[in-house]
Amino acid sequence: MFEYLSKLEYPGRGIILGKSDDDKNAVFAYFIMGRSVNSRNRIFDVHGDDIRTKAFDESRLSDPSLIIYSPVRVFGDNVIVTNGDQTDTVYEYLKSGKSFEDALYTRTFEPDAPNFTPRISGLIELKDRLKLKLSILKSDEGDENQTLRFFYDYDNVKAGEGFLIHTYKENTDPLKSFEGEPKKIQITGDIDEFSDKLWYSLDSENKISLAVRYINLKTAEYVQVIKNKLEGM
Repeated sequence: MFEYLSKLEYPGRGIILGKSDDDKNAVFAYFIMGRSVNSRNRIFDVHGDDIRTKAFDESRLSDPSLIIYSPVRVFGDNVIVTNGDQTDTVYEYLKSGKSFEDALYTRTFEPDAPNFTPRISGLIELKDRLKLKLSILKSDEGDENQTLRFFYDYDNVKAGEGFLIHTYKENTDPLKSFEGEPKKIQITGDIDEFSDKLWYSLDSENKISLAVRYINLKTAEYVQVIKNKLEGM
C-alpha cells in the first residue's frame, strides 16, 4: 500500500478499513489532500469520539461547503468514516433503524463540476463480529446525469488485512474518479508504525491531514493518531 500511494501525486481523499495484524483491533485510516488554498487550509479536530475538519486560519476560509464536515462519527457499535457530509446522512439513517446502503441511495457525487468528486464512505460494525463496508458514489465518466453506486461488504476479515479506496485515479484536469474495487492491502505494526508509514507515503506537497484509529475488538476502547500538516506534524 505504501508503495502504491507513494506513486500517486494526488489520490485525493482516502479511506482504509481493516484489522490489525495481531487480530485484536479494527482499524480505520482517513486522509485528506488538497490543491487549492481553500482546501489546504484545514486540520482535523477531535470532538469526543468524532472527528471534524475545520479551517486552520478562519480568515482564509472562502467556501466551506465541501471541505468542512465530520469525516468520522460513532453511533453505538458503528463507526462511520466518509469524505463528506454524507457521514451525517449515514448517522441519521442508522439512528432511525435503516441501513448504510439506504442512506447512500439518497446521495450522489459532489457537485463540483467538472470533477464531480466521488463520495467514498465506510462503516465498521463492531457488534458480535467485525464487519466492514465500503462504498463509492461517482459520475459515469463525468456525466452529471448518471450516478454509479458501488457497495462492498467484508464480513470475514483476516488479521492484517485491509481495504483502501480513494477519490481520484490521477492528478489531471478534470480529475478522474477512482476505478475498480477497493485495493486489498496489508496492515502491519502498531498504530504509530502504521500511521507514520502511511503519512510519509502521501505526497508531501498535497497531503493535509491523517486520522488513524485502532479499536479493540473486545472492549471497543481505542487509541488514535491525528496528523495535521499545518500544525507541524
